[in-house]
Amino acid sequence: MPMQPQPGGSGSGGGKKISGQMAIVIAAVVAIALIVGGGVFYASTKDDDSKNTAQGDGKSGGKKGKDGKGGDVPADQGPAKEKAPADPTAKVVMQLPQPAIPKDQIWQATGSVLTDDIYAKSGINELNGYDPDTGKEKWSIPLSGQTCAISRETTKDGIAAIITEEDKRNKKGDYEQCTNVSAVDLKSGKKLWTETVETNGMKATFKEVTISGTTIAAGAGTSNGGAAWDVSGKSLWKPKIGKCQDIGYAGGDQLVAVRKCGTYGDEKLKIQLLDPKTGNDKWTYPLADGIDNAKIISTNPVVFGQDTTEITASGVTDVFSLGSNGKLRAKISLEEGKYDHDCGVNVVHDCTSITVGNDRLYVPTRQHDGSGDSYNRTNEIVSFSLATGKSTSDRAVAGDNGEIFPLRMDGGNVIAYKAHGYQKGAQIVSLDGKTMKETKLLETPSSEAVTDAISGMVPKSNELLYADGRMFMGKKLLSKPYSKDEKEYVVLGFVAK
Repeated sequence: MPMQPQPGGSGSGGGKKISGQMAIVIAAVVAIALIVGGGVFYASTKDDDSKNTAQGDGKSGGKKGKDGKGGDVPADQGPAKEKAPADPTAKVVMQLPQPAIPKDQIWQATGSVLTDDIYAKSGINELNGYDPDTGKEKWSIPLSGQTCAISRETTKDGIAAIITEEDKRNKKGDYEQCTNVSAVDLKSGKKLWTETVETNGMKATFKEVTISGTTIAAGAGTSNGGAAWDVSGKSLWKPKIGKCQDIGYAGGDQLVAVRKCGTYGDEKLKIQLLDPKTGNDKWTYPLADGIDNAKIISTNPVVFGQDTTEITASGVTDVFSLGSNGKLRAKISLEEGKYDHDCGVNVVHDCTSITVGNDRLYVPTRQHDGSGDSYNRTNEIVSFSLATGKSTSDRAVAGDNGEIFPLRMDGGNVIAYKAHGYQKGAQIVSLDGKTMKETKLLETPSSEAVTDAISGMVPKSNELLYADGRMFMGKKLLSKPYSKDEKEYVVLGFVAK
């Protein structure tokens, strides 16, 4: 079964030193309408409620039961797959140095994927595949230009999707448009096809890409609308020109879209569950008037968030869980400044340090003063019920001078990253979904060279993947180091077996 990695976020890094410059333009958020009754309306369909039927469970395969709020309780997630090794002490298997970069330029190396037998990472105008146990390069795929996005998911046959710029940048480093969507076979190291889409006489540009079943769907943000292809390369749908357009998609077990309808200044957003073969919606859930952003956190069950604060580039402040028929189950309020997850700007499928499982939402608190020493900073992972919206008794503590945040689910367990300050190894831990008991899966060396290198990767703001005793950290954006003595890496890889 293909693994579904959860790359690191694209946020500010919580005040830590960030290697590389990221230019993010955030539009001023329009005045937010008063949120009544959870800030949303009940779902509607193009026909009638009798067609609002429940979706299949995808990979989960468990039993369902009514939750009393217009939907089915999500199925069981199955047993955890990650096992603690006899010795969690990890060795360094990969230190990929950053190439020389011209002054005042920022290069994109966005995207990485970890499967059973390949760690794939974007390079400059190429995608490279490495043996995840040794770090040795196995193949390299030339690309049309620098990478804009890679799918979090892979097909069962090990195919990933990638968006690249239409051409290589000139010596000045001028950006090219993100027009090319490709399918790549991670096992053979071959590019299968590359497609573009024309809209209004121009090539459409895309910001993110996802996979559900054999459907590859690319979202364009607020500009062009979305498009999709079968994994074979056959076009399934193209951007719709009119009053409604898809902003972006989230895949995995199900395909969920965020759609925008209306004229400029009077747009309204909708969450839709799609048939991945046709793009037709199975149910629609309209957001409240005045909400101009939506982030898909989970597609099975469908959980989305929105930011209702004035101006922020962090995560979501309100989270909504929907039943399998698209009806509202609960609203969860994440008080601004109290929690520390992240969601990408102008994309819908890029929330990190936040995950869904066990009919709960898991999220880290922001670091705060610990006990004793005034310099002691710590935080916790806490959870909220998707059925009631209320906080639970779940609590995983980072400890002194520590930070902990969730990466993804492993069956009913939470896989989390845990750090403990200067010259102490970073850890990957598994948290039991019932007791929150912690099991250490991997711990990096505590030498100064390794801890400095990890700090330079800014794990919470870049790409962080873990599976089967292997952890890889990758950078999204590359820039010239601050000093000649500073060592910069594109990838760090660790293995504990």
